[in-house]
Amino acid sequence: MSTSQADDNLIPQFARRGEATRASRHVIPQQESLPGTAKQIIDDETMLDGNSRLNLATFVSTWMDDDAKQVYEASFDKNMIDKDEYPQTAAIEDNCWRMIANLWNAPDASQSIGTSTIGSSEACMLGGLAFKRRWQQARRAAGKDTAKPNLVMSSAVQVCWEKFCNYFDVEPRFVPITEEHKTLDGYDLEKYIDENTIGVVAIMGVTYTGMYEPVAAIAKALDDIQAKTGFDVPIHVDGASGGMIAPFLQPDLVWDFRLERVHSISTSGHKYGLVFPGLGWVVWRESQWLPEDLIFQVSYLGGEMPTLALNFSRPGAQVLLQYYMFLRLGFEGYRAVQQESQDVAKFLSAGIAKLDAFELWNDGSDIPVFAWRLKEGHTSNWNLYHLQDRLRMKGWLVPAYPMPDDLTDLTVQRIVVRNGLSMDLAEELLEGIETETAYLDALESPMPVEAQRPAFHH
Repeated sequence: MSTSQADDNLIPQFARRGEATRASRHVIPQQESLPGTAKQIIDDETMLDGNSRLNLATFVSTWMDDDAKQVYEASFDKNMIDKDEYPQTAAIEDNCWRMIANLWNAPDASQSIGTSTIGSSEACMLGGLAFKRRWQQARRAAGKDTAKPNLVMSSAVQVCWEKFCNYFDVEPRFVPITEEHKTLDGYDLEKYIDENTIGVVAIMGVTYTGMYEPVAAIAKALDDIQAKTGFDVPIHVDGASGGMIAPFLQPDLVWDFRLERVHSISTSGHKYGLVFPGLGWVVWRESQWLPEDLIFQVSYLGGEMPTLALNFSRPGAQVLLQYYMFLRLGFEGYRAVQQESQDVAKFLSAGIAKLDAFELWNDGSDIPVFAWRLKEGHTSNWNLYHLQDRLRMKGWLVPAYPMPDDLTDLTVQRIVVRNGLSMDLAEELLEGIETETAYLDALESPMPVEAQRPAFHH
């Protein structure tokens, strides 16, 4: 240790070099600092972030137990792409997606294929790429043009699908949701399907509201379209949230590989898979639905292993955390955790429904997520953005935002219940909503509306 560093250790902490001055923002500092000084600066700056467990906007896991944290710490350095250096981590990845394939009722998981990803956005893009590549191959084999592929989805789709269409030159065809059709449900679907349609996206847990799209009804509509037109259009199920809820809480709901038209399903391990960010999974019902030219072979345990991803180097730790959760909880443990989250969601939605100011859009009976609106004619003095801001003052992030196209005049507020939001905390939140709603209802003049903005983006 240099003399100057030794001297710094004797100086009161917040008077030391580095901590007694402004930290560099845009230029790497010229000199080194003590490890404790660098850590303290970061601790101080991130202290200004919100409390992640009070963030009811995000779907992403914000809590894991202490043993999981030890698994995480022991595997920080593992690179998922390096299957030769970390063959057992590669084998565990393979175990996980096969467990998920069986969870989603694949007819024969040994004939399925899947992979982990950075998050479900990458997983969705891989599903979309498989659709596009298979469509292109079929069109070329038939001597037809491949210039104008399109993908059909709800207007309430998550932004990753818009990115997919933008990045990979696919026309997005959005089926608008309405008051009468709150999700993509197969209604008027034939208006959006043609010979250039590479697939349809069905969402198990719409980001805006948490509602399931009825995959079986969408598949039935596509069956009818095929009977009339000959267009054989596959489904990718975006199960970012519901893919890890429905098997445990609604096991009789048919939405997964029990439907032959469902070629692929994606989910977020870091959402209701109960793992810290970032981890996603995508599985194809049968390996035939993933074109071979999207797969790369890598050396693995003296043989070869298929790999497919948009990213190259990426953390292996989250894959091990997923395996830990599968081993730790098992089916019944997952069911218990997801049921508790849903119980909390329904407790909150029932409490909010009792308030005269609000009307529920849904109640959390699908995934543990629900949304509500301000009752028409209730007041002209405040809106849901004002309630959002009042709750933020108490530490709660409960986002308000406009609904998608054709419903943009409607603002809703949404709560995502995740593992870690206890019933006790939920009661505190409900009391806060009641108190702040009463405060706003007592206003004698309108609140300002300048600079209002959504606290969450889809």
